Amino acid sequence: MRRSERIALISKTLSENPNKIISLNYFGQWLGAAKSSISEDLDIIKNAYKNSGQGELTTIPGAAGGVRYRTKRSADQIKAFLEGLSNALQDQKRIIPGGYLYMTDVVFAPEYSSKIGEIFAQLFIDKDPTHVLTVETKGIPIAFMTAKALNVPMVVARRDSRVTEGPSVGISYVSGSGQKIHNMSLAKRALPENSRVLIVDDFMKGGGTAQGMRELVAEFKAQVVGTAMVVTTAVPEKKLVEDFTTLLILEGIDTNKGEIKISINNKLIG
Repeated sequence: MRRSERIALISKTLSENPNKIISLNYFGQWLGAAKSSISEDLDIIKNAYKNSGQGELTTIPGAAGGVRYRTKRSADQIKAFLEGLSNALQDQKRIIPGGYLYMTDVVFAPEYSSKIGEIFAQLFIDKDPTHVLTVETKGIPIAFMTAKALNVPMVVARRDSRVTEGPSVGISYVSGSGQKIHNMSLAKRALPENSRVLIVDDFMKGGGTAQGMRELVAEFKAQVVGTAMVVTTAVPEKKLVEDFTTLLILEGIDTNKGEIKISINNKLIG
């Protein structure tokens, strides 16, 4: 097999298995090449990732070591993506009667959800999350792509418990905006004790749902290591959840003028 062919196959394998340690012996046996040749191939791939800003390849020493790929975008790349996402969401056709913003097609589109997941993974990778948690239903695509980029399981909190999931833990929480009581449940088998949980959702206004998920995590004796949102409203300024990260900020919707104002969270890009 030519080097160019090996590099193509190794790159594909690494990108499809982010945050997973893969041994050099695995590549050597699979591709029928010496360990030294695989090392040279990986050096070429590592430099290509670094120079193009497409990711980071790290060598893990030791008997159980190997190489690990992680998505790592530059600040300019993240800014350009968020600008495109913001522009897509500011189309006046997205205004729903009552002053709501239609986002479903965006969060369910792989071209957006996959990149959002990679950004969230990059932001929280150092927190060592073991699980990604969201609440049904619109947060699922974003949470799934984040879990994929982190290479950890995704778990979904339900509005109502499901018989097919066995015994569950349920809580009641107050929405941050409407002050209404809602229910949320999670199967007992879904989240092991002492898990490190990254909460992911598509939209936050008052923070009631996010706070509900934090309380649900506590019931499992697990730890929340971060809360990530795609869009958060500017008002109310004080949320029920204080420690959170958002990609975009919804400044307001003018239904009379048909205008949507969304800004990028510049704290993410320095």
